[in-house]
Amino acid sequence: MKKTALIMAGGRGERFWPKSRKSLPKQFLSLTEDGKTMIQLTIERIRPLVRMEDIFISTNRVYRELVLEQLPEILPENILCEPVGRNTAPCIGLAAVHMAKRYDDALMIVLPSDHLIKYNQMFLNVLKEGCGIAQKAANLVTIGITPDYPETGYGYIKYRPEESDGNAYAVERFVEKPDVETAKEYLETEEYLWNSGMFVWKVSTIMDNIRTALPDLYEGLVKIGETLGTEKQEMVLEKVFPEFESVSIDYGIMEKAQNIFILPGVFGWDDVGSWLAVDRIRKSNESGNVVSGNIITIHSKNNIIQGGKKLIAAVGLEGLIIVDTEDATLICEKGSAPDIKMVLENLKICNREEYL
Repeated sequence: MKKTALIMAGGRGERFWPKSRKSLPKQFLSLTEDGKTMIQLTIERIRPLVRMEDIFISTNRVYRELVLEQLPEILPENILCEPVGRNTAPCIGLAAVHMAKRYDDALMIVLPSDHLIKYNQMFLNVLKEGCGIAQKAANLVTIGITPDYPETGYGYIKYRPEESDGNAYAVERFVEKPDVETAKEYLETEEYLWNSGMFVWKVSTIMDNIRTALPDLYEGLVKIGETLGTEKQEMVLEKVFPEFESVSIDYGIMEKAQNIFILPGVFGWDDVGSWLAVDRIRKSNESGNVVSGNIITIHSKNNIIQGGKKLIAAVGLEGLIIVDTEDATLICEKGSAPDIKMVLENLKICNREEYL
Protein backbone atom coordinates (compact mmCIF):
# COMPACT_ATOMS: atom_id res chain seq x y z
CA MET A 1 0.00 0.00 0.00
CA LYS A 2 1.17 3.52 -0.79
CA LYS A 3 2.91 5.20 2.14
CA THR A 4 2.31 8.91 2.68
CA ALA A 5 3.34 11.33 5.41
CA LEU A 6 1.74 14.41 6.89
CA ILE A 7 4.16 16.79 8.59
CA MET A 8 2.32 19.22 10.87
CA ALA A 9 4.11 22.58 10.77
CA GLY A 10 1.63 25.22 11.85
CA GLY A 11 2.72 25.86 15.43
CA ARG A 12 4.19 29.07 16.84
CA GLY A 13 6.84 27.67 19.22
CA GLU A 14 6.21 30.40 21.77
CA ARG A 15 8.45 28.87 24.44
CA PHE A 16 11.43 29.52 22.12
CA TRP A 17 10.90 33.27 22.12
CA PRO A 18 12.69 35.53 21.23
CA LYS A 19 14.19 33.45 18.39
CA SER A 20 10.88 31.84 17.53
CA ARG A 21 8.51 34.52 16.20
CA LYS A 22 5.30 34.68 14.24
CA SER A 23 7.38 35.25 11.13
CA LEU A 24 9.87 32.44 11.89
CA PRO A 25 8.50 29.82 14.32
CA LYS A 26 10.48 27.03 15.95
CA GLN A 27 10.09 24.42 13.21
CA PHE A 28 11.95 26.69 10.78
CA LEU A 29 14.87 27.30 13.17
CA SER A 30 18.13 25.41 13.46
CA LEU A 31 18.72 24.28 17.03
CA THR A 32 21.29 21.57 16.31
CA GLU A 33 24.96 21.84 15.46
CA ASP A 34 24.50 20.59 11.88
CA GLY A 35 22.76 23.83 10.84
CA LYS A 36 19.65 22.07 9.53
CA THR A 37 16.25 23.35 10.56
CA MET A 38 13.84 21.14 12.47
CA ILE A 39 11.46 20.69 9.55
CA GLN A 40 14.37 19.81 7.26
CA LEU A 41 15.50 17.14 9.71
CA THR A 42 11.96 15.78 9.93
CA ILE A 43 11.75 15.38 6.14
CA GLU A 44 15.25 13.92 5.93
CA ARG A 45 14.33 11.38 8.60
CA ILE A 46 11.22 10.10 6.82
CA ARG A 47 12.64 10.05 3.26
CA PRO A 48 13.87 6.41 3.32
CA LEU A 49 10.28 5.32 3.95
CA VAL A 50 8.16 7.84 2.00
CA ARG A 51 8.84 9.33 -1.41
CA MET A 52 9.13 13.11 -1.58
CA GLU A 53 6.06 13.44 -3.81
CA ASP A 54 4.00 11.64 -1.16
CA ILE A 55 4.96 13.96 1.71
CA PHE A 56 2.44 16.66 2.67
CA ILE A 57 3.07 19.70 4.84
CA SER A 58 0.22 21.23 6.84
CA THR A 59 0.91 24.81 7.84
CA ASN A 60 -0.44 28.32 8.08
CA ARG A 61 -0.57 30.15 4.77
CA VAL A 62 1.87 32.79 6.02
CA TYR A 63 4.55 30.06 6.18
CA ARG A 64 4.06 28.73 2.66
CA GLU A 65 7.07 30.57 1.24
CA LEU A 66 9.20 29.47 4.21
CA VAL A 67 8.30 25.85 3.47
CA LEU A 68 9.20 26.24 -0.19
CA GLU A 69 12.46 27.97 0.72
CA GLN A 70 13.56 25.33 3.22
CA LEU A 71 12.13 22.33 1.33
CA PRO A 72 12.65 23.12 -2.36
CA GLU A 73 11.91 19.50 -3.35
CA ILE A 74 8.38 19.53 -1.89
CA LEU A 75 5.55 19.63 -4.43
CA PRO A 76 3.82 23.03 -4.11
CA GLU A 77 0.43 21.32 -4.23
CA ASN A 78 1.46 19.23 -1.21
CA ILE A 79 1.65 22.31 1.01
CA LEU A 80 -1.75 22.42 2.68
CA CYS A 81 -2.40 25.91 3.98
CA GLU A 82 -5.04 26.26 6.68
CA PRO A 83 -6.96 29.56 6.68
CA VAL A 84 -6.90 29.51 10.51
CA GLY A 85 -5.51 27.18 13.15
CA ARG A 86 -8.05 24.61 14.35
CA ASN A 87 -5.83 22.10 16.22
CA THR A 88 -4.79 18.66 15.03
CA ALA A 89 -8.09 16.90 14.23
CA PRO A 90 -9.13 19.31 11.43
CA CYS A 91 -5.49 19.51 10.31
CA ILE A 92 -5.25 15.73 9.91
CA GLY A 93 -8.72 15.52 8.40
CA LEU A 94 -7.88 18.08 5.72
CA ALA A 95 -4.77 16.14 4.76
CA ALA A 96 -6.77 12.91 4.68
CA VAL A 97 -9.27 14.25 2.13
CA HIS A 98 -6.39 15.43 -0.08
CA MET A 99 -4.78 12.00 0.13
CA ALA A 100 -8.09 10.24 -0.52
CA LYS A 101 -8.56 12.36 -3.64
CA ARG A 102 -5.12 11.47 -4.98
CA TYR A 103 -4.66 7.85 -3.88
CA ASP A 104 -8.16 6.60 -3.00
CA ASP A 105 -6.59 4.94 0.04
CA ALA A 106 -3.08 4.94 1.49
CA LEU A 107 -1.11 4.58 4.69
CA MET A 108 -0.80 7.92 6.46
CA ILE A 109 2.12 8.64 8.80
CA VAL A 110 1.47 11.75 10.92
CA LEU A 111 4.49 13.53 12.43
CA PRO A 112 5.08 16.87 14.15
CA SER A 113 7.70 19.03 12.44
CA ASP A 114 9.54 20.06 15.60
CA HIS A 115 10.79 16.85 17.22
CA LEU A 116 14.38 15.64 17.25
CA ILE A 117 15.38 11.99 17.03
CA LYS A 118 18.87 10.69 17.62
CA TYR A 119 18.63 7.19 16.12
CA ASN A 120 16.92 7.48 12.75
CA GLN A 121 17.08 3.84 11.72
CA MET A 122 15.52 2.66 14.97
CA PHE A 123 12.79 5.25 14.43
CA LEU A 124 12.16 4.01 10.88
CA ASN A 125 11.96 0.42 12.11
CA VAL A 126 9.17 1.40 14.52
CA LEU A 127 7.30 3.24 11.76
CA LYS A 128 7.61 0.25 9.42
CA GLU A 129 6.05 -2.01 12.03
CA GLY A 130 3.35 0.59 12.60
CA CYS A 131 2.58 0.59 8.88
CA GLY A 132 2.17 -3.18 8.94
CA ILE A 133 -0.28 -3.07 11.85
CA ALA A 134 -2.26 -0.19 10.30
CA GLN A 135 -2.47 -1.87 6.90
CA LYS A 136 -3.84 -5.25 7.93
CA ALA A 137 -6.97 -3.94 9.68
CA ALA A 138 -8.82 -0.76 10.65
CA ASN A 139 -6.22 -0.04 13.33
CA LEU A 140 -5.07 3.29 14.71
CA VAL A 141 -1.39 3.14 15.66
CA THR A 142 0.39 5.62 17.86
CA ILE A 143 4.05 5.79 18.83
CA GLY A 144 4.75 5.98 22.57
CA ILE A 145 8.05 6.93 24.12
CA THR A 146 9.40 4.74 26.90
CA PRO A 147 9.73 7.13 29.86
CA ASP A 148 12.97 7.26 31.80
CA TYR A 149 11.95 9.86 34.40
CA PRO A 150 8.65 11.18 35.84
CA GLU A 151 7.96 13.94 33.31
CA THR A 152 4.94 16.13 34.12
CA GLY A 153 4.89 18.01 30.82
CA TYR A 154 3.71 15.12 28.63
CA GLY A 155 0.47 13.22 28.33
CA TYR A 156 0.71 9.48 28.98
CA ILE A 157 -0.87 6.43 27.36
CA LYS A 158 -1.69 3.30 29.37
CA TYR A 159 -1.42 0.06 27.44
CA ARG A 160 -2.35 -3.57 28.12
CA PRO A 161 0.80 -5.74 28.14
CA GLU A 162 -1.28 -8.91 27.80
CA GLU A 163 -2.77 -7.79 24.47
CA SER A 164 -0.12 -7.40 21.82
CA ASP A 165 0.51 -7.62 18.09
CA GLY A 166 4.22 -8.07 17.60
CA ASN A 167 5.84 -5.22 19.50
CA ALA A 168 2.59 -3.24 19.65
CA TYR A 169 0.17 -3.24 22.57
CA ALA A 170 -3.53 -2.52 22.82
CA VAL A 171 -4.22 0.92 24.29
CA GLU A 172 -6.33 1.09 27.42
CA ARG A 173 -6.61 4.85 27.79
CA PHE A 174 -5.03 8.26 27.23
CA VAL A 175 -4.30 10.31 30.35
CA GLU A 176 -3.60 14.01 30.83
CA LYS A 177 -0.34 15.51 32.06
CA PRO A 178 0.14 14.21 35.63
CA ASP A 179 1.64 15.70 38.76
CA VAL A 180 5.03 14.41 39.91
CA GLU A 181 3.70 11.75 42.29
CA THR A 182 1.31 10.38 39.67
CA ALA A 183 4.08 10.34 37.07
CA LYS A 184 6.24 8.31 39.47
CA GLU A 185 3.41 5.81 39.88
CA TYR A 186 3.12 5.51 36.09
CA LEU A 187 6.82 4.68 35.80
CA GLU A 188 6.61 2.03 38.50
CA THR A 189 3.82 0.15 36.73
CA GLU A 190 5.79 -0.01 33.44
CA GLU A 191 2.45 0.15 31.64
CA TYR A 192 2.55 3.80 30.57
CA LEU A 193 4.33 5.52 27.70
CA TRP A 194 4.73 9.19 26.85
CA ASN A 195 2.31 10.42 24.20
CA SER A 196 4.54 11.53 21.31
CA GLY A 197 1.81 12.80 18.97
CA MET A 198 3.01 10.50 16.15
CA PHE A 199 0.52 8.23 14.39
CA VAL A 200 0.07 5.69 11.59
CA TRP A 201 -3.23 4.65 9.99
CA LYS A 202 -4.95 4.19 6.68
CA VAL A 203 -6.65 7.26 5.22
CA SER A 204 -9.92 5.31 5.15
CA THR A 205 -9.53 4.34 8.81
CA ILE A 206 -9.05 7.87 10.11
CA MET A 207 -11.89 9.19 7.94
CA ASP A 208 -14.22 6.48 9.28
CA ASN A 209 -13.27 7.45 12.83
CA ILE A 210 -13.84 11.15 12.12
CA ARG A 211 -17.26 10.33 10.69
CA THR A 212 -18.18 8.43 13.86
CA ALA A 213 -16.67 10.68 16.54
CA LEU A 214 -16.74 14.12 14.90
CA PRO A 215 -19.65 14.11 12.42
CA ASP A 216 -19.68 17.89 11.92
CA LEU A 217 -15.99 17.84 11.02
CA TYR A 218 -16.58 14.93 8.66
CA GLU A 219 -19.44 16.72 6.91
CA GLY A 220 -17.27 19.80 6.35
CA LEU A 221 -14.33 17.72 5.12
CA VAL A 222 -16.59 16.04 2.57
CA LYS A 223 -17.63 19.47 1.26
CA ILE A 224 -13.98 20.47 0.93
CA GLY A 225 -13.06 17.17 -0.68
CA GLU A 226 -15.74 17.52 -3.33
CA THR A 227 -14.16 20.75 -4.59
CA LEU A 228 -10.50 19.67 -4.63
CA GLY A 229 -8.96 20.33 -8.03
CA THR A 230 -11.74 22.74 -9.04
CA GLU A 231 -11.93 26.51 -9.14
CA LYS A 232 -14.13 26.42 -6.01
CA GLN A 233 -11.47 24.73 -3.88
CA GLU A 234 -10.07 27.80 -2.14
CA MET A 235 -13.43 29.50 -1.74
CA VAL A 236 -14.98 26.46 -0.02
CA LEU A 237 -11.90 25.94 2.16
CA GLU A 238 -12.08 29.59 3.26
CA LYS A 239 -15.74 29.24 4.14
CA VAL A 240 -15.84 25.79 5.76
CA PHE A 241 -12.54 25.36 7.59
CA PRO A 242 -12.89 28.31 10.02
CA GLU A 243 -16.24 26.87 11.14
CA PHE A 244 -14.61 23.69 12.45
CA GLU A 245 -14.37 23.19 16.20
CA SER A 246 -10.79 23.50 17.44
CA VAL A 247 -10.13 19.99 18.75
CA SER A 248 -7.08 17.77 19.08
CA ILE A 249 -6.88 14.35 17.48
CA ASP A 250 -6.31 12.86 20.95
CA TYR A 251 -9.46 14.32 22.48
CA GLY A 252 -11.61 14.16 19.37
CA ILE A 253 -10.68 10.67 18.15
CA MET A 254 -8.10 8.68 20.08
CA GLU A 255 -9.77 8.85 23.50
CA LYS A 256 -12.99 7.45 22.00
CA ALA A 257 -11.80 5.03 19.31
CA GLN A 258 -11.43 1.26 19.27
CA ASN A 259 -8.58 -0.79 17.78
CA ILE A 260 -5.80 1.48 19.00
CA PHE A 261 -2.29 0.05 19.25
CA ILE A 262 0.82 1.65 20.67
CA LEU A 263 4.39 0.90 19.66
CA PRO A 264 7.05 1.70 22.28
CA GLY A 265 9.83 3.85 20.89
CA VAL A 266 13.39 3.99 22.17
CA PHE A 267 15.19 6.05 19.53
CA GLY A 268 16.48 9.17 21.28
CA TRP A 269 13.29 11.24 21.01
CA ASP A 270 13.03 14.82 22.20
CA ASP A 271 10.02 17.06 21.63
CA VAL A 272 12.19 20.18 22.07
CA GLY A 273 9.48 21.87 24.09
CA SER A 274 11.49 24.77 25.49
CA TRP A 275 14.96 26.30 25.71
CA LEU A 276 15.78 23.68 28.34
CA ALA A 277 15.97 21.13 25.52
CA VAL A 278 19.16 22.81 24.30
CA ASP A 279 20.90 21.28 27.32
CA ARG A 280 19.96 17.86 25.97
CA ILE A 281 20.61 18.32 22.27
CA ARG A 282 23.81 20.38 22.20
CA LYS A 283 27.18 19.79 23.78
CA SER A 284 28.13 21.79 26.84
CA ASN A 285 31.61 23.03 27.67
CA GLU A 286 33.61 22.03 30.72
CA SER A 287 31.57 24.39 32.90
CA GLY A 288 28.24 23.01 31.72
CA ASN A 289 27.48 26.06 29.58
CA VAL A 290 25.77 25.53 26.23
CA VAL A 291 26.75 28.50 24.09
CA SER A 292 26.20 29.63 20.53
CA GLY A 293 27.54 32.85 19.04
CA ASN A 294 30.20 35.30 20.22
CA ILE A 295 30.26 34.34 23.91
CA ILE A 296 32.76 34.71 26.77
CA THR A 297 31.98 33.09 30.13
CA ILE A 298 33.85 33.88 33.35
CA HIS A 299 33.09 31.97 36.57
CA SER A 300 29.78 30.95 35.03
CA LYS A 301 28.27 27.48 34.83
CA ASN A 302 25.24 25.55 33.68
CA ASN A 303 23.88 28.35 31.50
CA ILE A 304 22.28 28.34 28.05
CA ILE A 305 23.53 31.38 26.12
CA GLN A 306 22.46 31.97 22.53
CA GLY A 307 23.72 35.02 20.67
CA GLY A 308 25.02 36.21 17.32
CA LYS A 309 27.83 38.53 16.22
CA LYS A 310 27.47 40.83 19.23
CA LEU A 311 29.78 39.85 22.08
CA ILE A 312 28.05 38.55 25.19
CA ALA A 313 30.20 38.37 28.34
CA ALA A 314 28.72 36.37 31.20
CA VAL A 315 30.41 36.78 34.57
CA GLY A 316 29.48 34.88 37.73
CA LEU A 317 26.22 33.49 36.33
CA GLU A 318 24.64 30.11 37.00
CA GLY A 319 21.53 28.35 35.78
CA LEU A 320 20.34 31.05 33.38
CA ILE A 321 18.89 31.11 29.87
CA ILE A 322 20.15 34.10 27.86
CA VAL A 323 18.96 34.52 24.29
CA ASP A 324 19.94 37.63 22.37
CA THR A 325 18.43 38.64 19.03
CA GLU A 326 18.52 41.84 17.02
CA ASP A 327 15.55 43.43 18.75
CA ALA A 328 14.98 41.47 21.97
CA THR A 329 16.94 39.77 24.75
CA LEU A 330 15.66 37.07 27.10
CA ILE A 331 17.22 36.56 30.54
CA CYS A 332 15.53 33.81 32.49
CA GLU A 333 16.27 31.34 35.27
CA LYS A 334 16.10 27.79 33.97
CA GLY A 335 13.45 26.97 36.53
CA SER A 336 11.24 29.72 35.12
CA ALA A 337 11.42 28.53 31.50
CA PRO A 338 7.68 27.65 31.41
CA ASP A 339 6.89 31.28 32.22
CA ILE A 340 8.41 32.56 28.98
CA LYS A 341 4.94 32.33 27.44
CA MET A 342 3.82 34.97 29.95
CA VAL A 343 6.17 37.44 28.24
CA LEU A 344 4.23 36.95 25.01
CA GLU A 345 0.92 37.34 26.82
CA ASN A 346 2.16 40.62 28.25
CA LEU A 347 3.32 41.80 24.84
CA LYS A 348 -0.10 41.01 23.37
CA ILE A 349 -1.87 42.93 26.13
CA CYS A 350 0.42 45.92 25.53
CA ASN A 351 -0.11 45.72 21.75
CA ARG A 352 3.61 45.30 21.14
CA GLU A 353 3.04 43.08 18.13
CA GLU A 354 6.45 43.84 16.63
CA TYR A 355 8.07 41.60 19.24
CA LEU A 356 5.80 38.60 18.80
